[in-house]
Order: sequence, then structure tokens, then C-alpha cells
Amino acid sequence: MDPGFRMHAERTPNPNSIKWVLSSPVHEGVAGVDFEQAPSEGLSPLAAGIFAVPGVTAVFLGSNFVTISKATDVEWVDLAEPIVDAIKSWAASDLPAVGPDYVPPTADEGDRTIARIVEILERDVRPYVAMDGGEITFKGYHDGVVEVVLQGSCSGCPSSTVTLKMGIERRLKQEIPEIREVVAV
Repeated sequence: MDPGFRMHAERTPNPNSIKWVLSSPVHEGVAGVDFEQAPSEGLSPLAAGIFAVPGVTAVFLGSNFVTISKATDVEWVDLAEPIVDAIKSWAASDLPAVGPDYVPPTADEGDRTIARIVEILERDVRPYVAMDGGEITFKGYHDGVVEVVLQGSCSGCPSSTVTLKMGIERRLKQEIPEIREVVAV
């Protein structure tokens, strides 16, 4: 492990998710990678190790952070040390966070409206969602309805509906008046 390797935990708006910020890159893809069940080592050595901790329900890999969600009947004080150990073990292994079996989803290339939606999400929304340990991914657009996927700490967060309607929907409607609604799928 890099002798300068450091990490710290940050609370998120979701009480069942914590964002672990690392001093080195985790995943360098355009979008983060979300696991809602334990993956194989070939899909993600990092997520597989974290899911080995009882009580972990989801793992989201961002650029320099890992957001971990837990079951509601488990306390963070019981999970913190095993999670730190799993992340440090991965960091010492020199294995990639995302393994060779992972195939990223293909983006839906569409018309000009879709391109504008994706641009706004990337430029104006994703950085703010990432600050709270989450991720937003464009899923589709039809009949004035934008479909997005909320991942990481945003998945199941009590305030995600407010973020979706008052933040994301309002921002998209400012630039694209034909948008009627934004929904999480």
C-alpha cells in the first residue's frame, strides 16, 4: 500500500450511507459503478471485499470515493472497522477497483434534447450529487419525462425526492422547457 494512503469518512444526507474518501483514485471511468449485491472478484475486487462485511447492502465506486450503504438494523460503529480493513486490504493489493469482467452499460445516444439533458446532468448536477457520495445517471427521455438512476448515497435517501424535484427537475426545466417531469427509476 502507498505509504501516503489515507481515507476518511463523510456523512451523507442518507443515514444508511457513508462516503469514504480516499487519497488515491478508486475508479477512473466517466460514471461511477454501483453494486446492489455482492459482485464476483472479477467484476470488482473492491466491492466484493466490502460486501464480505455483514450488513453491507450496496457499494458505489466513484472517482476517489466509495459510498457504502448498510442495512437499517446494523449500526455504523459495528461496520466501520471491518469496512476500513476491507478498503485498506484492496489498496494494498494493487488490484483494480473494477475487474476485467465488468462491462459498462452503453449510453443511449439520441436526439438533441437527450444530448442537452446529458450535458446539464454532467455539468451541473453530477458534481453536487458526488459531493454527498452519490451518482446520477441518465436512463431515458420520452414524452417530456426524463428518467434518471440515483445511486450511491442517493439511492433510498430520504431527501432524494427533494433533490430530484426541487434541484434536478427545476434545473433541467430552466434550459429545456419541454421537460415536464424528472423521475427516478
